Amino acid sequence: MLKTENLVFIIIDIQGKLARLMRQSDELFKRVEILTQGMRTLNVPVIWLEQVPKNLGPTIPEIAALLPDIQPIAKSSFSACRNDEFMEALNGLGKRQALLAGIETHICVYQTARDLTRMGYDVEVAVDAVSSRTALDKEIGLEKIRSAGAALTTVETVFFELLKEAGGDRFKKIAALIK
Repeated sequence: MLKTENLVFIIIDIQGKLARLMRQSDELFKRVEILTQGMRTLNVPVIWLEQVPKNLGPTIPEIAALLPDIQPIAKSSFSACRNDEFMEALNGLGKRQALLAGIETHICVYQTARDLTRMGYDVEVAVDAVSSRTALDKEIGLEKIRSAGAALTTVETVFFELLKEAGGDRFKKIAALIK
């Protein structure tokens, strides 16, 4: 079960024109925005990644605007775990659970989930906050993520798992986000 005190939220490569080519991109952006706002509300640390930003461009403004106090980590490897700056940031947090969102499901999300799982992290992927250009690629990516030992979840499942009960300011803020 996910716990706020042991969780890091990792946003993977939602950048430029590529992001807009994803299947159901508008819904993807909306779900990642909600997830990002909720993680900030719950004080869950966020690591934000960009794949070769000089070529793919920056993170879409809708998401970047939610992270004014965080700098993205540029990477060229498909798995974030092959990037020293990412691993330093991750290790510095001392968390053992990772929640992933981003693109593309069958490439960077899958390879990052696989490698984190191999390193002993409890990894969950929000299936409604990841995408690929084709439905088949997303489906295969999710199958590979699951067979690598990571769990599949949804944005709402994550929030209610972390909240554990109804009531209080945090619950009210999260409930307003998912309406």
